[in-house]
Amino acid sequence: MSEQGSNRLPTRQEIPDEMKWRLEDIYANDDLWSQDYHWVTEKLPVLGEFAGQLGTSGQVLLDCLRLRDQILEKFERLYVYARMRQDEDNTDPKYQALVDRAETLGVQVGSQTAFVEPEILGIPTETLREFVEGTTGLDLYRHYLENIQRMRDHTLPVEQERLLAEASEMGQAPSNIFSMFNNADIQFPTIRDESGQEVELTKGRFIQFMESKDRRVRIDAFKALYSTYGAWRNSLAAMLAANVKRFAFFARTRKYNFPLEAALHGDNIEVSVYDNLINAVHENLPALHRYVRLRRRLLEVDELHMYDLYTPIVADVDMEIPYPEAKSTVITGLEPLGEDYIANLKEGLENHWIDVMENRGKTSGAYSWGAYGTHPYVLLNWQDTLDNMFTLAHEMGHALHSHYSDTNQPYIYAQYPIFLAEVASTVNESLLMHHLLNTVTERNQRRYLINHYLEQFRGTVYRQTMFAEFEKEIHQRVWAGEPLTPQVLCDSYRRLNEVYYGPDIVVDPEIEMEWARIPHFYTPFYVYKYATGFSAATALSQRILDEGEETVERYLTFLKAGGSDYPLNILRRAGVDMTTPEPIQAALRVFAQLVEELETL
Repeated sequence: MSEQGSNRLPTRQEIPDEMKWRLEDIYANDDLWSQDYHWVTEKLPVLGEFAGQLGTSGQVLLDCLRLRDQILEKFERLYVYARMRQDEDNTDPKYQALVDRAETLGVQVGSQTAFVEPEILGIPTETLREFVEGTTGLDLYRHYLENIQRMRDHTLPVEQERLLAEASEMGQAPSNIFSMFNNADIQFPTIRDESGQEVELTKGRFIQFMESKDRRVRIDAFKALYSTYGAWRNSLAAMLAANVKRFAFFARTRKYNFPLEAALHGDNIEVSVYDNLINAVHENLPALHRYVRLRRRLLEVDELHMYDLYTPIVADVDMEIPYPEAKSTVITGLEPLGEDYIANLKEGLENHWIDVMENRGKTSGAYSWGAYGTHPYVLLNWQDTLDNMFTLAHEMGHALHSHYSDTNQPYIYAQYPIFLAEVASTVNESLLMHHLLNTVTERNQRRYLINHYLEQFRGTVYRQTMFAEFEKEIHQRVWAGEPLTPQVLCDSYRRLNEVYYGPDIVVDPEIEMEWARIPHFYTPFYVYKYATGFSAATALSQRILDEGEETVERYLTFLKAGGSDYPLNILRRAGVDMTTPEPIQAALRVFAQLVEELETL
């Protein structure tokens, strides 16, 4: 935000206090941070004395787990405070140094705590059960210990585990090589922008160009980006194939039936959940095809191409929303979540949980973060736009999920699993969107809102599921001993685009190289969580609106659960059973209804 009409970003000191978060709620001063730092360094050797002793008695195991949790909780607070201080102004050398000290300590903490879980796995199952039943206080750790025990069948003897641990560093090579290539080495040509100026294409500018109203700019950017990746197709295919083979090696060595099973086992999720997602999305592809036809009609083009998928089909609407108005609208939009939720939301909005304004040196973007034992925080770089209002609702969804988890769970269970991470934030966005669609009557604004929501569905449910299906295909090929050549990858990716986007779009040959630029493929079977999380949130928000108080109570129980159970169980208690395709079907029914309304408008 500028000062007095100028383009100069204010310094940190020039930001009003009421627009800043209050990190003093974590540490009132840096001396207190140093005291905790020294406490951790003193306790680490004490923890190390437990190494080799965890199988001797339940009390020894309990004492070790308690001390480890105290160390981890203190370290989390140290690290979060240092990083968020740096995020206020990354040019401040004082907090650069503090972050460096915290990261160095983190390495020591990781090293000194690494023995705990392997030793627990070494305790016979019956002995561990006797420890839990016979030691007062150890019952708290029952779910944690059972979760570790689940891995027993896939854990090897100590020497073999040591070899796998050493091999895992080498196994990161394909991902590291791709990251260096994709973020440092690859260079794209220049193209002419809307005003005819020569501009170097970058990955960041690519999305901006793909949203351009000038079709010539979109075509030039599309061809320039994918022809550049295409020139490296053999190397890029070798990188991805090596990573798929790496994952297959570890899955086979750990006695899994298939790499997908290995990836889902950590969250205790059946392969059927993954398959249900793909099958349900396939059943609802006609709605996406209908949306593609509508996009072609609204863009008034004879042929819709892949480079036409991101440009707005509704003219930009001037919806200037100052921060105070955005706060008020978010509160009203989330009222279906009940009095307790709204009270906590207002506490966060008004009591220095949020760092609102952009300033020189501040970390860009937005996030929610915090440390156990203090309230959560939200970083924004506020602009008076509709997107920023949705970002506020989204990040406060994360923050209140953390707040409810932290205040209702012990440290060991306070962190909710990644599978659930986007549910609360997306519920907030869905409820806010429902409120706006119920109150905005101006035709263009309504069209703009619906298009915004449809693009979220397309990008988060349909596109991420297409990625998930592509991953499954290529891992199946390697598992069966088939090669992953550049042509195999391109043919598979092109065919999936044809299936997903349907007959009313030209699937340009360049798009077959898109697989080469997706970094998530180097973390196998991760992207499906975006689609399941969005679907679960959409289903939940609809039930909250339809059923009211009873569903709200179940939803608050979900927020309070943290990681105290397996994610599917936690969601099921909220009223969403992701072992069935119904939540995905319910979410995509909303998508189909929105397409129909946009057609009418």
